[in-house]
Amino acid sequence: MGKTRILQNKAYLYVTEFFAGMSVMAVELGASRLLAPYFSSSQIVWTIIIGTIMIAMALGNIYGGRAADKNPNPDRLYFRMAVAAVWIAMIPVAGKYIILGISALLIFSVNSNFLICAAFAACMVIFVFPLFLLGTVTPSLVKYTVDSLEDNGKTVGMLNASNTIGSILGTFLPTFVTIPAVGTSVTFLIFAGILLLLSLIYFWNTRGCGRGTLVSLCLYLACCLFGSSTSFAFWETGLTYEGESVYNYLQVKETDSSVILSTNVLFGVQSILKKDNSLTGMYYDYAMAAPLMAGVYEKDTMDVLVLGMGTGTFASQCMRYFPNMQIEGVEIDEKITALARDYFAMPSHIAVADYDGRAYLQASDHKYDVIMVDAYQDITIPFQMSSVEFFTMVKNHLKRDGVMVVNMNMRGTKEGNINQYLSDTIAHVFDTVYTVDVPGSTNRELFAQASPGRDMENMINMMQDNLALTPDTKLFDLISEVAQGLTPYEPGSYVMTDDRAPVELLGMQVIDELIRDEAEYYRGIYEKEGIRGLLEQL
Repeated sequence: MGKTRILQNKAYLYVTEFFAGMSVMAVELGASRLLAPYFSSSQIVWTIIIGTIMIAMALGNIYGGRAADKNPNPDRLYFRMAVAAVWIAMIPVAGKYIILGISALLIFSVNSNFLICAAFAACMVIFVFPLFLLGTVTPSLVKYTVDSLEDNGKTVGMLNASNTIGSILGTFLPTFVTIPAVGTSVTFLIFAGILLLLSLIYFWNTRGCGRGTLVSLCLYLACCLFGSSTSFAFWETGLTYEGESVYNYLQVKETDSSVILSTNVLFGVQSILKKDNSLTGMYYDYAMAAPLMAGVYEKDTMDVLVLGMGTGTFASQCMRYFPNMQIEGVEIDEKITALARDYFAMPSHIAVADYDGRAYLQASDHKYDVIMVDAYQDITIPFQMSSVEFFTMVKNHLKRDGVMVVNMNMRGTKEGNINQYLSDTIAHVFDTVYTVDVPGSTNRELFAQASPGRDMENMINMMQDNLALTPDTKLFDLISEVAQGLTPYEPGSYVMTDDRAPVELLGMQVIDELIRDEAEYYRGIYEKEGIRGLLEQL
């Protein structure tokens, strides 16, 4: 009788469909945030997530329909939902360990496409099973709600509408509410709790409080206790800050000499502050050749725009060495800007727009002496900031003798690598293009001159004339090295447009190359000294 009472008007079934649809989308978005700190948030990773989830849902649809025909008992559906809820709740507890475990195994067995293989394997292990179970919801509910052929269209339509509306909310709530407010881990726990609550309410109304309900509730509470931590880099101790924004995973680490921002657990430094106000020893130093190329000491004021402001490393250094700077920044992630003010001593008078760099240029008619493009998001480049159309827009915002500097942080060696694509694209827009590699890193700085008719020699002469006026000997020595390393770029045919800019795939190829080279070192240790020698080296 209890079972009939809760399901007799079908309202609870529609509610079940609504929250199941919501939870599927929430888990999908949570999956992207769980994987992003390790594998990036590129279109490739999104493709893996969406594809894996669709496979799971399709298999769940098939199984759910057959199971409902064979045994149309709602107990089975709500039991599957309880299992899915507990599994999803366990993701914050075990997910990051599974990701690193899979990565550790694959790095010794996969010779190419490491990130793609690791991301796909992680998705399969972590997300396929619970989403397979949730895929059984819709066909099962159709079996329970359709009473006759006269109104089956209406009933199925209501179920689909409930699922779709739930999916819409499940798309917006994690992105704009739960993940920014409480993080990815708690987001998983919230939606797992909703699924578990639906299951528990059903069983309490039909069977009372049985052993199964108590076990599932205890497991969920244990996951809440141990899985609410927001730490993705669980092996790190003493982090100054770790959190998430709408766009990024964010980590601030402090050493005796520096404060460092990273937006990826495993790759790179996105911004740095040297506590003694010295040069960073990174690409930011090399990029400071751009103001000298634009004649910084010959002008009363120099207007500079930084697209991809980060925490303001380049801006702060420019202001330290060139007092006539007027700097504007564009940083799409407002939380990074807040970290810049709190931890990186970015001056409050530097204006930073929380905007997409290309959209900012589109809305502005101001012209600049120097525009720096440093728009990497974790380890990927936004495609809309890598095309001919974008760099044409940058050129149109430069003064006649203005200079653009672009940071390219993945220097590949194969023909047709991402830096070659970027350089060819820029050379398609600018007449004067030259590059310099940053020692000890994978970075390459590209400089482009907006004014027609100015060649390499003119630019170097301008830089050296202004460099002679600098009172700082360390800066003088550094830029002298830059001048010696500058190489005119001979353009090829690898041009990216808004219609075709495969930056994610190209970036993954270079990262894969870097990982493979690094893995060879550790493979050699393993082959000679075994697992003990490898652990000692790590």
